[in-house]
Amino acid sequence: MQRIKGYHAHVYFDASTIDQARALCEEARQLFGVTMGRVHQRPVGPHPDWSCQLAFGPELIGIVLPWLALNRNGLVVFLHPDTGNDLRDHTDHAIWMGAIRPLDLSVF
Repeated sequence: MQRIKGYHAHVYFDASTIDQARALCEEARQLFGVTMGRVHQRPVGPHPDWSCQLAFGPELIGIVLPWLALNRNGLVVFLHPDTGNDLRDHTDHAIWMGAIRPLDLSVF
């Protein structure tokens, strides 16, 4: 089994849901001490939509994942482990909450 170093949860949003996404990410940061990335108002990396990343250690997956599932309020959340294999982490190991969005895998 590959070792999971941590997790990234990418909260997707658009102009009409940016305040909702920012509030969700800030609440996760305050509640769980996750690292909140920038609120990108453009697609970044493989992500097709505007997004904000939440990064956290493997010990928090059992708390953060269910909290996001219950509190995302219609936002799409893309969650994946960090095993060191970016392509597999973003495909085979991915967890989607909401609509599955097409990633730009050419960056890997």
